[in-house]
Amino acid sequence: MSEFASAVPKARVWPVGALCRAIADALEARFNPVTVVGELSGFSRASSGHCYFSLKDSNGQIRCAMFRRAASLVDFSPQDGDRVEVRGKLGVYEARGDLQLVVESMTRAGSGTLFEEFFKLKAKLQAEGLFDRVKHELPTMPKGIGVVTSLGAAALHDVATALQRRVPHIPVLVSPAAVQGAGAPVEICRALSNLYHLIQSQQGKTLDLADTHSVVLPQISVILLLRGGGSLEDLWAFNDESLVRLLAQSQVPVITGIGHETDFTLADFVADLRAPTPTAAAELASASRLTLLGQLDDLQARLAQALQRSLDIMSQRLDSSASRLGRPSGLAARQQLRLANAEQRLRSAAKGNLSQRLVVINGLTAQLPSNLSRGLSKTHSRLDRASLHLSLLDPKLVLQRGYAWLSGPKGETISRVAQTTAGQSLRATLTDGVVDLTVSN
Repeated sequence: MSEFASAVPKARVWPVGALCRAIADALEARFNPVTVVGELSGFSRASSGHCYFSLKDSNGQIRCAMFRRAASLVDFSPQDGDRVEVRGKLGVYEARGDLQLVVESMTRAGSGTLFEEFFKLKAKLQAEGLFDRVKHELPTMPKGIGVVTSLGAAALHDVATALQRRVPHIPVLVSPAAVQGAGAPVEICRALSNLYHLIQSQQGKTLDLADTHSVVLPQISVILLLRGGGSLEDLWAFNDESLVRLLAQSQVPVITGIGHETDFTLADFVADLRAPTPTAAAELASASRLTLLGQLDDLQARLAQALQRSLDIMSQRLDSSASRLGRPSGLAARQQLRLANAEQRLRSAAKGNLSQRLVVINGLTAQLPSNLSRGLSKTHSRLDRASLHLSLLDPKLVLQRGYAWLSGPKGETISRVAQTTAGQSLRATLTDGVVDLTVSN
């Protein structure tokens, strides 16, 4: 028996640290590097920048560590519930003997394909100018608010609470739709189309609900499109092309409150305003009731001041009118004084004008004889000069110098030899008579 026992090899006794290292080496040789898909749980980020979390699915979980360098390369904010794909190395944390995955990279599960589709569709719609359309201005006092979201969503409860607190007097109409899943885009488009139809119709028509009650439809002034936070896959319904194009056709402002502050969908780009959360969307669509009441108080105070000023001015005018009506004799005396002053000014003006005209007439009368004498002298001088010029033109003066005036039988003037012929009878007028002549050759 003792010989048999001595023939059996003795089992190795492992130190704890050595066993952990051996297991780590075995894992390194068998699995690493490894890629794992699962859901984040218990995610935390230490002050050093290292991240610690668990990756789980329905069948199990594994503890993970992602050191600062790798964490700085993650292009999104990991949160519990996110489905992610990680790549790293399996190992053993020897201080506790825990199996852990040291993560070297992390992406959203399936995000590569979804992000590629997201940016491709965004570029297409942006090239069409769909995101550059003229945005609607938010109404200061909406008459009614339309809400598109799931009836079971926590976002609806938060929004209803905010609206009830801020604007309990404004009616809210919920057009329900699924906000996640394959059929969500169609349901959201149908819910929006129902609101569009109501907006286009005249206010006052009634809608028969499932419970057979009939309600008066409010006039919708703004639409809220809402959904709580989630992964890219959860929010994918709001990246649907048909939904984005339908949002661009809205005749009233549309405010989106989809996901968290860091989440963006294509619906946000085409909406008239994007809110970081559903509750913030409700706040943007409604001014606070206290704010409105404060504005009413301010308007009331300003109206009262304006009314008081108007009453003061009218009272002063009334006092002045009463003062004038109370003493009509004083008014008549003032009018008589004004009339007397006007008469005096008229008399003075007429007298002064008459005196000036008499002075002018006397001056003209004194100057008349001399003016007449000078005028006659100038006239005689002009007549003498004209008589002299006329006498110088007398043809008799020319005849007196020995010249004669020849004329033909008919009295025509003969001034050239070519006008005469042999035997022609001419008449020569001299200074003292007329002589008949006959041309000899």
